[in-house]
Amino acid sequence: MKKSTFYFVLFFAVTSIFSSFKNSEKQPDLPLSEFELLVQYLENNGNFINTVSPALVDAQEIKENLKNEKYLVLDIRSADWFDYGHIKKSQNLKAEELLTYLDNKINAASYDKITIACYSGQSAAYYTSLLRFYGFNNVYSLKWGMSSWDQEFATNSWVKNAKDEFSDQLEKTTNAKPEKGVTPILSTGKMDAQEILKTRIKEAFTKPYKESLVKSAIAIENPQDYFIVNYTRNEVYSAGHIKGAIHYEPNKCLSSKTNLFTLPSDKKIVINCDTGLHAAYAVAYLKILGYDAYNMPYGSNSYMNSIMVEKNWNGWSKNEIKNFPVVE
Repeated sequence: MKKSTFYFVLFFAVTSIFSSFKNSEKQPDLPLSEFELLVQYLENNGNFINTVSPALVDAQEIKENLKNEKYLVLDIRSADWFDYGHIKKSQNLKAEELLTYLDNKINAASYDKITIACYSGQSAAYYTSLLRFYGFNNVYSLKWGMSSWDQEFATNSWVKNAKDEFSDQLEKTTNAKPEKGVTPILSTGKMDAQEILKTRIKEAFTKPYKESLVKSAIAIENPQDYFIVNYTRNEVYSAGHIKGAIHYEPNKCLSSKTNLFTLPSDKKIVINCDTGLHAAYAVAYLKILGYDAYNMPYGSNSYMNSIMVEKNWNGWSKNEIKNFPVVE
């Protein structure tokens, strides 16, 4: 073997060994994205949306605690409606003021329960969810809203919106979930998960809840425009759902260990639950994470109310109206 050839072979062998050694070294882990940090933090700190959500209080409980100083009701309806009639000792606030009020104006932790009340329970559920994620674990929303308190309040909300007009346009096909895909990109500029969370929640409070709604009539007429999540029990989904809707089991499916990553980050996601109340909690969660999420107000009651009532599936009926006293 020529001398030059020998040295070339030797150099190649040494280089290969050194290269193999370098490649065998453990590569440093990439830093988690803001989205990953946020999901990890929320799941390690109560995992509210996948465990005990929603946090609802019914009218009867509020009535029984009207003299209880540890119970506080915050009414986020318009000032005109509040003046027209409200729960004794409740306080009227604008929805966008809730976070500042609880964080700076009162000692929120001194109350056993702080209940948010609105017209139908939809927006109250959404804002309660945001407050829960912020850390106010004693905040609840009034189930059915003020519609459950008095007939006059129910007329223009639940009575008007509990319908059956689309019950003959539903399908019973089980639609498969997509594969896991790309997750949202968050850009708060924060490195700490709790700071990311607070920034996202404060941002959510600057936007009106009405911007987070897609009515059932719109979704039914244009199912191709949305990724429709049927957020109900399996028996409700099987009884009939909007064409193309995919079943996601409540209190379980929005976890990183289950189906969260199957949700699209590039399409409007509409959440359809029984009443719109549970969905509102989920929509708040998904918006915090960066998904383009929307609530279907009044849920399945908005298109198959009679079936919901007949089957005792959280269906709205006039039996929910308690006609309790109001302060004018």
